[in-house]
Amino acid sequence: MSTPELHLIDQAVAQAHQAAAFWAESGRQARAALLDGLAIALEQQQTALIAIAEAETSLGTTRLTGEVARTAFQLRGFADEVRAGVPYMRIDDDAVAGAPPAGRPRLTRVMQALGPVAMFSASNFPFAFSVLGGDTASALAAGCPVVVKAHSGHPRLSRAVYEVAQGVLAEQGLPQGLLGLVEGASRQAGLHLVQHPQIAAVAFTGSYQGGKALWQAANQRPRPIPFFGELGSINPLLALPEILERDGEQLASTLAASITLGCGQFCTSPGVILLLEHPASQRFIESLAQALRPLPTHPMLTEAMRRGFDQGVAHLQQAPAVRPLFEPLADGAGPAPRLFEIQAQAFIEQPELREEVFGPAAVVIRARDVDQARAVLDAIGGTLTATLWGFEQSNEQTRSLLRAARGIAGRVLFSGVPTGVAVTHAQQHGGPWPASTAPQTTSVGYTALERFLRPVALQDAPAWVLEARP
Repeated sequence: MSTPELHLIDQAVAQAHQAAAFWAESGRQARAALLDGLAIALEQQQTALIAIAEAETSLGTTRLTGEVARTAFQLRGFADEVRAGVPYMRIDDDAVAGAPPAGRPRLTRVMQALGPVAMFSASNFPFAFSVLGGDTASALAAGCPVVVKAHSGHPRLSRAVYEVAQGVLAEQGLPQGLLGLVEGASRQAGLHLVQHPQIAAVAFTGSYQGGKALWQAANQRPRPIPFFGELGSINPLLALPEILERDGEQLASTLAASITLGCGQFCTSPGVILLLEHPASQRFIESLAQALRPLPTHPMLTEAMRRGFDQGVAHLQQAPAVRPLFEPLADGAGPAPRLFEIQAQAFIEQPELREEVFGPAAVVIRARDVDQARAVLDAIGGTLTATLWGFEQSNEQTRSLLRAARGIAGRVLFSGVPTGVAVTHAQQHGGPWPASTAPQTTSVGYTALERFLRPVALQDAPAWVLEARP
């Protein structure tokens, strides 16, 4: 990377650093007004922005319109959190006279904004996980400026949304550095941003390889910083024979649509279908193959993603323990769906068979019994979601499998499919490694702002210190 490009990154971070103290001390009205203003501006410009997004991503107007609505919704939701005082919450313990341990000084626990956040945009959600997406909204709500690393899959859209946001900042008389944008697809650009001494935290959504490299860079700094990364997930779905006997054909149709939704480019796309040996399971596999094979897909987001999908499919095709469940149709606008079966013991023993294939593909695993099914789940290690169909009754089997699912997943579903993530207070979008680098946090939902705050205890603080808190 040339020196001028590095200079642009340094300049954006410097502006964020200059705005950090001001924004950390800003009150509810200013923060909420900014978030609301960004939502309004995004909606006002959505026709032009969606046209750019469609040209760059091929995701379709319907999908992109819904994504704009979600992005505006969560911006307003974080504004409501600010008005409710969530980033300003404090805990007061009055002084107690006497000797310890009963006696104590007065302690007030407050929340401190971390400082400038480097936010890496995702490819598959060009609005909701990009310039004004959930990471940016939650960081601004927490009192942190944001430097966005634009994704190379939608550079024109990133620049256009950034300019809309800059218009809002100017209109409200706020520092330009509250939201910066850096561009450039090279690995060096990302590393330079993460290692910049004035960056205080990183939010990342993307590939395992890229995310792991940046996570390591964040931890190898002279002063390591928090890295909130979402690195990939294969999202197992386990269906018990009883529900497949009752409603297998409809569930197969629902699952096929989820596998191909957005050309399979959802971080919550169901990639592993786990079944117990049973005639109903065999019928379900046949129905799933029949439903999935003819479904059309649109072009993948980038050529690199398409190459990654093709390489992942080729790897499965060459593995001795894997067999295709149907001969795919010829590729159309996008890649034809794929469905494979992997021997359960091989999946457990061979880590390379558990790698995510990002795109319209899934694997089926048939476990001989509950113990082997649990071993399959344990082998996955970490995932954003686990879906459990047919768990209406409490018994030793369902309790055992639920424990295994909760042990690896950030979100456990008992109906429906995992594609689609509600923006709520109870949402959890994160999981054990490799799903995320900080499984105790979420990147979706209103508790996401907690990532960018740290607690500070003020002991025997004078009145002016406590009154100064927004």
